[in-house]
Amino acid sequence: MKYYNSIILHIAVVFAIGITSGYWLAEALPMALPLLVLLLALLFVSWILARKQLFSNPFFGITLYSLVFTLGFTGYQMQLPKFQTTHFANTSFLETENFLQIKITEVLKPDLYNNKYIGNIAYLNNQKQSGKLLISIQKDSANRPIKIDNTILISTKIEKIPMAKNPFQFDYKSYMESLGVYYQLKTTYPQILKITKGTPTLIGRAQELRTYVISKLKESPIAERELAIIQALILGDKRDVDKELYAQYAAAGAVHILAVSGLHVGVIFLILQTLLLPLKRFKNGTLIRSILIVFLLWEYAFFTGLSPSVSRAVTMFSFLALAGIFHRKTSTINTLALSFLVLLIYNPLLLFHVGFQLSYAAVLSILLIQPKLSAYYQPRNYFKRLFWGIITVTSAAQLGIIPLSLYYFHQFPGLFFITNIVILPFLALLLSTGVFIVLLASFNILPNWLATSYGSVIKWLNHFVGWIAGQEDFLWREISFSKIKVIAFYLVLFCLWMLWRKFDFKNLAISLISIAILTSSFIWDDYNTSQNTLTIFQKNRKTLITAQNTHHLNIFSNDSIINHIEKYPLKGYYIGNGISQITRSKIPSVFAFGEQNFIVVDSLGLYPKYIERAALILTYSPKINLVRVIDSLQPSILIADGSNYKSYVARWKQTCLNKKIPFHSTYEKGAYAVKIPKK
Repeated sequence: MKYYNSIILHIAVVFAIGITSGYWLAEALPMALPLLVLLLALLFVSWILARKQLFSNPFFGITLYSLVFTLGFTGYQMQLPKFQTTHFANTSFLETENFLQIKITEVLKPDLYNNKYIGNIAYLNNQKQSGKLLISIQKDSANRPIKIDNTILISTKIEKIPMAKNPFQFDYKSYMESLGVYYQLKTTYPQILKITKGTPTLIGRAQELRTYVISKLKESPIAERELAIIQALILGDKRDVDKELYAQYAAAGAVHILAVSGLHVGVIFLILQTLLLPLKRFKNGTLIRSILIVFLLWEYAFFTGLSPSVSRAVTMFSFLALAGIFHRKTSTINTLALSFLVLLIYNPLLLFHVGFQLSYAAVLSILLIQPKLSAYYQPRNYFKRLFWGIITVTSAAQLGIIPLSLYYFHQFPGLFFITNIVILPFLALLLSTGVFIVLLASFNILPNWLATSYGSVIKWLNHFVGWIAGQEDFLWREISFSKIKVIAFYLVLFCLWMLWRKFDFKNLAISLISIAILTSSFIWDDYNTSQNTLTIFQKNRKTLITAQNTHHLNIFSNDSIINHIEKYPLKGYYIGNGISQITRSKIPSVFAFGEQNFIVVDSLGLYPKYIERAALILTYSPKINLVRVIDSLQPSILIADGSNYKSYVARWKQTCLNKKIPFHSTYEKGAYAVKIPKK
């Protein structure tokens, strides 16, 4: 039995490694299906040869894990447009007008200027095709609502999603690729030829239900800010939560309650387990109880719009519920691993979703660490047990997600203990009451006094979270944390956990080695980020240049009003490079960096005529005769940043092409960087 349990965990890990390998190598290698067929045949042969001693044959084990690895690798390959014969990316469509029929599959959070959707192409130029598109529709006063399952007809161009233009910028292109989206179209509402209702899907119906429920909640006397939190807390819709309030929840370490996922589903799972406990007294009561729990969990998922995070969490806890049907003892960790494996088989790209990583890291950490923490102190008083349980669960979960949180969010809330001790004991009551209120609102029978009372509780919650967030001395921000540190940190956690389970010389030595590796990762990152680097950033309508000397950053900008430090693109840059000192200067007309001279030409069009082979930086669309400038200065390269008109940049590019001078446009190629190697 122990082997059967452990093999599920091993297979899940190897499958995930296969997917990760696919992420790095799948594009460059041919389809792995022939290898998959070969390994399947070898597995069958090895099983025939070793069927009497199934697990003692090393050839069978090697073949099995090789097959699982290849399955993960192939699963990732099959998500790439290159390996999908019907994907529109395999046709000629770029830079031309295309007639498209697209079915909307997801409504994204809009930005300041555009409503955003994800859609599946049904037809491209009257030919049946497949593939996802990011659709950006410019907002206007006559916005026509587009819903999931709607079909739109449009004639427009398809283009690639642009790469990140600046170092340490959030890579929206990679994020969309993790959703299986590689291309986009930008349009306006008048350009859409037709919007029709498509064939309804389960997700579409679930989203309609959630939209209806939200509309009914908005008719209640609950204030707008509290209503936004209720929508997030109960229905998983965070679109109406303003940025300031969301930032307060993040700073207080309570942002997890605004995303209906593992925590919420886990609480509902425990509530259902308790409420349905009497069923175990009857014949087949355990079976009926488990099936009812799974059914009600999926009903809740449907009620919240079947969002990916909720569906993942419900899948996870469905496996835990169904494990109770079998009378034999099963490992919770391996049941968790089985849900992990099933979800990745369904969609290998889930492995790269932040929510997926955080959910499984937190739950696995709780299962491994919390029982041992809890055993150190076992109070008899109910309230002491409750608070000790919250502390141990919260500590275990935070240990599991610290590396990922630092990597993705660059901050750590020091008062998360207080936040969770206050909120978690009442979360079950908040959720159950909230679900009850939402149901009453859906049937138009919600009493005003009940809505107002619940709104007051949420208002108190917001005040408490705001107070915790205001204790800024306990919030560590702007922490630089790289991928190599994440891997090294988890290695240390695993080795220390092994040492905790069994204290011996072997585990102690491995733990010390892992700590040395973590220390080395900090030294390596410090070496890599403390380069001497000149960077010309891509920023629309602005010129922004920085010179980094180890951990000191000098910002060159003529804009003295805007605080560039806390804005895009500098904030990510100085956090990623671990900058400790920042100074500001005006942009000089001539300067040197290393052995390279730079000339900056602004809107006045003035430049010195005695410096040859310098790098020429064109800013703010100077009206110059570029041919004459090139003949005079013989520059080594021309750099045009985002402050210039695009028409000017296109003309300069052609001139440089004719003159055979290197040309760098930050619009097209992103930031321009020059590094001086360390001696």
